[in-house]
Parts: sequence; C-alpha cells; structure tokens
Amino acid sequence: MDGLSVTAEPPSGSTARKLSSGIAEYIEYPDSRPDSWYDWRWQLKNRITSLEVIRDLIPLTRREEEGIKRAQGRLAMAITPYFFSLIDRQDQKCPIRKQAVPRLEEFTLSSCELVDPCGEDSHSPVPGLVHRYPDRALLIVNDSCAMYCRYCTRRRMVGAEHPPMPSDRFEDAYKYIKSKKTIRDVLISGGDPLMMKTEHLEGYLRKLRSIPHLEMIRLGTRVPVTLPMRVDEELVTMLRKYHPLYMSIHFSHPKEITPEVTKACGMLADAGIPLGSQTVLLRGINDRPTVMKKLMHELLKIRVRPYYIYQCDMAMGTGHFRTPVSVGINIMEELRGHTTGYAVPTFVIDAPGGGGKIPVTPTYLISQAKGRMTLRNYENKIYNYVEPD
Repeated sequence: MDGLSVTAEPPSGSTARKLSSGIAEYIEYPDSRPDSWYDWRWQLKNRITSLEVIRDLIPLTRREEEGIKRAQGRLAMAITPYFFSLIDRQDQKCPIRKQAVPRLEEFTLSSCELVDPCGEDSHSPVPGLVHRYPDRALLIVNDSCAMYCRYCTRRRMVGAEHPPMPSDRFEDAYKYIKSKKTIRDVLISGGDPLMMKTEHLEGYLRKLRSIPHLEMIRLGTRVPVTLPMRVDEELVTMLRKYHPLYMSIHFSHPKEITPEVTKACGMLADAGIPLGSQTVLLRGINDRPTVMKKLMHELLKIRVRPYYIYQCDMAMGTGHFRTPVSVGINIMEELRGHTTGYAVPTFVIDAPGGGGKIPVTPTYLISQAKGRMTLRNYENKIYNYVEPD
C-alpha cells in the first residue's frame, strides 16, 4: 500500500481487551509509556476504531454508543491513542471528545445541508484537482486522516483509506496545472497529505516544483495535532528542500497544544516553513471568546500564525456543530483591539455551492460622506477621518 495509514479491522475478544487495557495504562501512567508510543507507525496501527475498545476506556453515553455503531465505512471512528489521551474521560462535554467520538446527532440531517458544501466537485477540471480561484488550485491527494473529525467538510470522500492518488491521475492534474500559467499557488490537501509515505509526498512536491510559474506550494494538514510524532527528521529534511513551502494546520482548541505538538511545530518552523492555523468555529468546543483568544495566544507561542476562523460548513450531519454567524462576529469583536494583531485571524464563510471564502467582520465604518468617514474603534469610541482633497 502506498499510503501510511492502515485500514484497521475492529479488534474483538481478547485482542480488544488487551489493546484497551494497554492504552488505559499509558493514559493513567504516562511515565510507563514505551518507546513505541512515540512511533507514529504504532499510533496508526493501534488507532481506536471499535465500540468494544472505546467502551473499556471511557463511559459512553447512549448517543455516543449509537453514533459509533452507525458510523461505519466512510468516516468511521478512528482515534490515535495519543489524541485519545487528551480526552477528559469523565467529562461528556470535553472538547477533544466531542471532535473525535461519533454521536447520534451526525445522522440527523437538515434540508439545508449539502453533500459537497463548498462546491469542489463542480470546480474540478480533472479528478483530484479543484480550480475555483484564478491563481490557485487545490490538489486532493488522498482520503485518509490520522483521526476523523466528526464535522469533516469532505465527509463525502474522506475515510475510505484507499491508497493515495495514483500516478496517472496525478499526471493529469500536473498537466492541467502546467497548462494554466495563471496558477501560481497549489494547496495539497486530502484527507491529509502527511498520511503518505515521505518519498511519495516528495514525488508530488518535486514534480510540482518543476513548473516554472508555480510560485508557492501549501500543505493542509491536521497530523501535527492528532499525530505529532509523524513530524520527524526524515519528513522535515525532505520538506525543507521545496521552499517556498507553507503549511496550514487545523487547530480547534487550546487543549490540543501539548509538548508533543509544540515540538512538531518547532521542527517545522526551524526548517523555514511558515505555519498558519485554520480553525473551524464549533458549538460547545471553541465558540466562547475566551476559549478562542486562548487558542490564538497559544498558537503564537508555538510559532503558528492564526490565519482563518471558518464558519462551520453546511456538510451533511454537522448541524449540531454549527453556531449562528453572530457568534463568530462577536469573537472577532473580542479579538480586534483587545489583543495583538498577529492573534487576530480572518473570520470567513466558505460560501455554499462554491462561492469561495467571504470575510465576515464587525462593522467599524459607521458612515461615509464625501471626503469624510465616521468610524468606531474597539472601545466603541467614535472618530472622524477626513480624506485628502
């Protein structure tokens, strides 16, 4: 198999019991963790994928049990032991738990929800490539992730854990990008591109870097958060050969920023890779200004620049995660002027159907007349600005 990830068959009987008791011991007594705990291969091999295993690890609610039973096939439950160790096992509202453990609410669908909420399929000139904006393109190279977020916007395609994009399909995407000289920026996403073997990912990067008009390459990933041990010397040494290379990392809550994540981001930053965060606004997880501000501050401390806060997309089965847009605007109101500008991302709605990212901000422009603008600041004080003749 070309990819890193292994499709885990749900363990049964004594195997399940041994797995759950071992993980439970490592969670309770971190000092007892073997060296294998810090091996990303072990983490992937021992992902928590079955009701039998997770039932031994935390007391599940009825809605969680039913959600796990029904979340089969695509976007089934898969949680790395590392990420699971961050869960408060006694707190049903734990923000890590709510992102990782399926719930029955996922199967309550709304008429406004969409299979392809961002209209990616309708902007796909060749399979695996999305060309929506004039000067940049999205390359979807695989369908696997280390951990499956329950609010995934690409749930229509993510989770089958097939091998990465085959060479003939990548060649078609490569030829398209090469033929469009307006494309100066390619984002490699999935799934998660860091779930591929290092040499396989390097093959993509090497080929893309050979295109003269391609100025920059970005990687969109959550692996540094859910499987930080994957960021090793081999990977970082490879990545630094393909500058300018940027990385957008998906963070959701301050609890995710651990010593392991700090080390992974430090290695990437030391390799000269600018890091930005992408955060989805989620009900009951990060929808309070204090939580979001804390996350932004912690990100800056590990050299990750807050980039986007996304209004949760209208993907099928995600209604219980979505907040009113006013919640996001209020968060931005509590950030702008109340903390350093580096800690203030852009709040956007990815317009349903493929309209692209639309910034949504509080209103600071009160009125505008010829040669004069009336503005308010973060303290709600009013100021006039006179434009030049």
